[in-house]
Amino acid sequence: MAIMADRWIREKALNEGMIEPFVEGQVRDGNISYGLSSYGYDARVSQQFKIFTNVDSAVVDPKDFSPKSFVDRTTDICIIPPNSFALATTVEYFRVPEDVLVVCLGKSTYARCGIIVNVTPLEPGWEGHVTLEFSNTTPLPAKVYANEGACQFLFFQGNEPCEVSYAARAGKYMGQKGVTLPKL
Repeated sequence: MAIMADRWIREKALNEGMIEPFVEGQVRDGNISYGLSSYGYDARVSQQFKIFTNVDSAVVDPKDFSPKSFVDRTTDICIIPPNSFALATTVEYFRVPEDVLVVCLGKSTYARCGIIVNVTPLEPGWEGHVTLEFSNTTPLPAKVYANEGACQFLFFQGNEPCEVSYAARAGKYMGQKGVTLPKL
């Protein structure tokens, strides 16, 4: 299994729609960087956020997730309360080739501020907007900037296609758009 370089990512994005919209090269200029990098792609967070709250004293249950657990916000700057959490989604829509596994890591700019970005791997054959998880590990409110870089996706090509892709087994998060809540 090898990590794929910028040339491969560009070709797959432009010729096969692997990443849409695709930004060819790093955009910085006062932004948290996003776009194509040497061995990955820095994705942006959209303006849709679900910020966890305890106003209604809901219990977070992955088997029975209650919408009372969060408040919805569409904003350019999301403020996550201290020691709290928010869900968001990428601007980019991903279509993962059937012989590729995608791993996501948070941006160091956020990590150095105590904001941790988590995403589970994108499996072979999966497609959709990626739901991002932001944890504010600090005792202070923290800002997340929409339409700027949030995380980097690394593409690993397997030595052969898998027997059953995410698409073939009709995975529950296939084709998701917007922030997607836990499903069973």
